[in-house]
Amino acid sequence: MIDTHSHILPALDDGAETMEHTKRLLNMAVNEQLTGIIATPHGHHPNFKTDIAALHMQLKTVKDYVKEAQLPLEIYSGQECRLSDKLPERLANGEALTLAESRYVLLELPSSGIPAYTVPVIQQLITSGYIPIIAHAERNQGIIQKPERLKKLLIHGAMAQVTAGSLSGSFGKSIQKTALQLIEANMIHVYGSDVHSEDVRPFHFNAGLDVLEKKNRHQMIDILLENNDRILLDQDLYVLEPQDIEKGKWWNIFA
Repeated sequence: MIDTHSHILPALDDGAETMEHTKRLLNMAVNEQLTGIIATPHGHHPNFKTDIAALHMQLKTVKDYVKEAQLPLEIYSGQECRLSDKLPERLANGEALTLAESRYVLLELPSSGIPAYTVPVIQQLITSGYIPIIAHAERNQGIIQKPERLKKLLIHGAMAQVTAGSLSGSFGKSIQKTALQLIEANMIHVYGSDVHSEDVRPFHFNAGLDVLEKKNRHQMIDILLENNDRILLDQDLYVLEPQDIEKGKWWNIFA
C-alpha cells in the first residue's frame, strides 16, 4: 500500500521535528503494512519556508536510513503545494515538486475556503501538463459547508484526496461526515494519511480503510489503493461514475 501524503521528512515543516521522530514514524508505517510513502512537506506555505535543497538533502537522509535499516519501504519525493498562480512556473523550474516525479500535483487550498482564483490555477496546471489533486478536500471549510463545491473543481480537471484520519473520525464527526459524503458521491480518487506525528497526527491508514470496510465500500477501497499505485507509475487514475455504483463499472476518466 502506498501513502500519497505525509510529513515525515525532519525539520522542514510542522511534521517530524527530528530524524529520531522520522525513524519512529517509519516504524509505524511498517506496522501499518505500507510499502511506500510519498514525502510531501509543505511547499510555499505562508507559515513555512520552502527550501528545495534542504528537502532533497533530508529525502536522501531518510532514504539512506531506510536502506540501512532494511525497512520494507520505498520513500518518494513530493510536496504539498500551496495554491498560487505561480505554481505552474515553480513546477517547471523545479522550485516545487510533483508526487513521485509524476504529472500529479498535491494541491493545498486554504483551509478557510476556496479562493476565486482556484479554477484558473487548476486550468493553468492542466494546460502545463500537470494534474492537480486537492489535498484533504473534506477539511476545507467551503466544502464542509457545501460539498458540491468540490464538484466544480473536478469538472475543471482536478482530482481529490481524502485523509485517513478524517475517515477514522480523528478530526471530528463533521469532517468524517463530509469525507463519507464525498466518497459516496464518487468525488474522491486518492487516499493519504497526512501523517505529522506519532500521537497527535499519526497515520490512521488502516483505521480509515476499516471505516469504509464496515460500510461495505470494498470497491472504493480498491479504487483508492489502485489510484495510489498508479500515481507512482504516472498512469491515468480511475473513477467510478455515480450511475455505475451498483454495476461496479470502472471508467477511465481520460478515455
